[in-house]
Amino acid sequence: MTAGRKPRLRFAPSPTGFMHIGGYRTALFNWLYARHTGGTFILRIEDTDRARTVEGAVDYLIEGLKWLGMDIDEGPHAGGLYGPYFQTQREALYRYYAHQLIASGHAYRCYCTPARLAELRKSQEAQKLPPRYDRRCRYLSEEERAANDAAGLTWVVRLAMPTEGETVVHDELHGDIFVKNANLDDIILLKSDGLPTYHLAHIVDDHLMGITHMLRAEEWISSAPYHIQIWQALGWQPPLFYHVPDVLGKDKKKLSKRHAAPSWKELQQRGFLPEAVFNFLALLGWSYDDKTEFFTREELIRVFSLDRIGLSGGILDLEKLEWMNGVYIRKLSLDELTRRTIPYMERPEAEGGLPDSISRPLDFDYTARVLALEQERLKTLGEAAYAVSFFYTEDFTYDTSLLIQKGMDAERTKAALSQALNLLADIQQWEHSVIEPPMRELALELDLTAGQLFGSIRVAISGRKATPPLFQMMEVLGRERTIQRIEQAIARLA
Repeated sequence: MTAGRKPRLRFAPSPTGFMHIGGYRTALFNWLYARHTGGTFILRIEDTDRARTVEGAVDYLIEGLKWLGMDIDEGPHAGGLYGPYFQTQREALYRYYAHQLIASGHAYRCYCTPARLAELRKSQEAQKLPPRYDRRCRYLSEEERAANDAAGLTWVVRLAMPTEGETVVHDELHGDIFVKNANLDDIILLKSDGLPTYHLAHIVDDHLMGITHMLRAEEWISSAPYHIQIWQALGWQPPLFYHVPDVLGKDKKKLSKRHAAPSWKELQQRGFLPEAVFNFLALLGWSYDDKTEFFTREELIRVFSLDRIGLSGGILDLEKLEWMNGVYIRKLSLDELTRRTIPYMERPEAEGGLPDSISRPLDFDYTARVLALEQERLKTLGEAAYAVSFFYTEDFTYDTSLLIQKGMDAERTKAALSQALNLLADIQQWEHSVIEPPMRELALELDLTAGQLFGSIRVAISGRKATPPLFQMMEVLGRERTIQRIEQAIARLA
């Protein structure tokens, strides 16, 4: 890396599927370090596997980066001096450098057919040998190569790995990694369709794009010796390598579809705040110290450093993410909470919104009063519609037996509710601080605990056993609706 040069980091996914949320963690490490150092964050799309490329995956990926707040300095839609940023638009470059490697003796054309390679693998398996190319075409004479070309045989380009000595990979996290060259294969660099493999393409792109720090998954450690050999063969200085730990499922295995790993879109639809997910992802394999868990975006940019990336994988614990999201929800101002929650509440009922019978748009001020009571209990914004639905509709059902508290029966419950109804009808100032004291006195007069009387009223006005504080809830519902619901409860008990 050139002294004094600002870092250039890239995130280079393959659009062979819709990336789950764990995949964004590596992007976040790259982005944070670029922002911490005043460097450049580049998005490059490694789309040379045309057969497996999924339509819409790139746009989906970029939407996720935007949702999480990771802006792109160079890349698709952003432009830049080092484009194009799709590898399929850079094919001529890879062919040029593949032929340069052939000319320098560091690579060669391989004419072996798929059928021959299959037989070779079968034979090696029978002998319990590691599957590896036998280098047959590496030692063809010039005449044999010319004859193959004249016959129109298809070919791939393979790396001519040294067969003796060892390759040293220096990783900034793992230290020096020594690999015997005799254990390495002559991997394919250019496929028969003229497109490169990852091994050649990313090296050409990283060099031409001036990448200074390469942060990628630790699964690439085993391929790194090949990459070092290619960098050296081309006479280029490699970037600093950081093979970062995997994101793991709760079973401590690499996160994958079998773990039902959510996408950013699923988390958004469930009502997770992007700033909470951003904070959570930063702690998957990185830590500032052994106690700090909450960071603003600006704080993370300020304190992030690559030497604090750990060697053990971070676990994607969705329960912890829910807890963290709840903390972030409680930090929101009431106005902001309301603004961000209303879209979830106004969704169709089938998508988790309020019952379709409730008219939209919702009244902002009334919804703010409702959410003020529920803010302490919410873990996601998507929970709000169910949690507060009884504030918006009279059409809610519940089992009448829920009205009857422990130590009570139907008659005594009905009598207690009737007494409460009479008391509430006489209260002139409908505020929770005015309602509560006489209701507590009534419980004493009726020889009931507060839990018994208030529990029955709670069910009567909400249909729920667990709700926000009772008297604040009554205040927001209003006198008329509160009294009407208690009357309906008495009728049920009768």
